[in-house]
Amino acid sequence: MISKRMSTSGRRLVLVLVVLGLLVYQHYVPDGQVADNEIVATQGSVQQAYAAGQSGVWLETDGHIRRVLRDDNEGSRHQKFILELDGGHTVLVSHNIDLAKRIPAREELFLTVRGRYEWNDRGGVIHWTHHDPDGRLQGGWIEVDNVRYR
Repeated sequence: MISKRMSTSGRRLVLVLVVLGLLVYQHYVPDGQVADNEIVATQGSVQQAYAAGQSGVWLETDGHIRRVLRDDNEGSRHQKFILELDGGHTVLVSHNIDLAKRIPAREELFLTVRGRYEWNDRGGVIHWTHHDPDGRLQGGWIEVDNVRYR
């Protein structure tokens, strides 16, 4: 009888620990994000994520600004531009300028970006190009002429 109680208590303890572990994981990796160190770092990664319809993919890529768009001033302010990658694929970059410095965006400017890719039928969006204000993730950045904007 004592061994049954211990066995049941042990099972309950394991269940509680598993649930706590999942809660901690959700707290540090919210909204189904991949862990911060899981970055797709190849030039073709945006095109691959687009073709596969993937979202929530952290990546690094580079390209030239094809078009600078007006800032989005609804809620958190975002600097927006269309980035053209090798091969002609374009992606919208939405850079939060309430959390990071504005980049000196102009057409044909070459830059490297690290952020989170979200799929859409127009080529996708890269956002989270800034530090994490909560300090949970490494966050992203945009690099222009060896200056990193985070």
